[in-house]
Amino acid sequence: MTYLILIISGFLIGLIAAVPIGPVNLLCVRRTFAHGSVYGFLSGLGAALADVVFAAIVGFGFTAISQLIKSHSTPIEIVGGTMLLVFGVRTFLAPPQLRLDEGLKAKEADGATLARAMASTFALAITNPATLLTFTVMFAGVASIVGERASYFGAVLLVLGVAAGSTSWWFTLTTVAGLFHAKINEGVMTLINRISGAVITTFGVVVFGHLIWRMF
Repeated sequence: MTYLILIISGFLIGLIAAVPIGPVNLLCVRRTFAHGSVYGFLSGLGAALADVVFAAIVGFGFTAISQLIKSHSTPIEIVGGTMLLVFGVRTFLAPPQLRLDEGLKAKEADGATLARAMASTFALAITNPATLLTFTVMFAGVASIVGERASYFGAVLLVLGVAAGSTSWWFTLTTVAGLFHAKINEGVMTLINRISGAVITTFGVVVFGHLIWRMF
């Protein structure tokens, strides 16, 4: 019964970490509209992988790595904020590409391109130290509910649950977005690019605003 609780808890934690609308969600939806569900889903898997890394750090008690991330939170946030600004501006200025374009089909089928899509969202998600705190708090809550001594097997179940929960969200999000993809024309795609780009850029500005506020 305890093992089932750990798996379900991990699944819910993965969902909670992935669901909030943020730059990665917007980026994956926009990529799904532009390139199709597979491209969008693999982009989401990059973020899911980042969640698994953070979950493993907390679940397996990698204190040294956790402290390293916390002690270098400022440069990590600078990198993350810069990436948000770059992604935001690029998305805002991106031409209204549609998957019906034969050149885009060929590009989508290219494994290296899909790998880069996954790597870019992983880099974007892994440079958010706040996620580490989120997993620390939620894992502590699970430990208080289970009320047993921590074990590596229990940590494995939690991390696997997180992986399943996060992956389920990205699959659901990109599948639903993909259903509307056939109805997206150039005008709608342009609007999506402008809105997504503006919002993602705003997230980057907020990150730098937070860093400046923390300095004073």
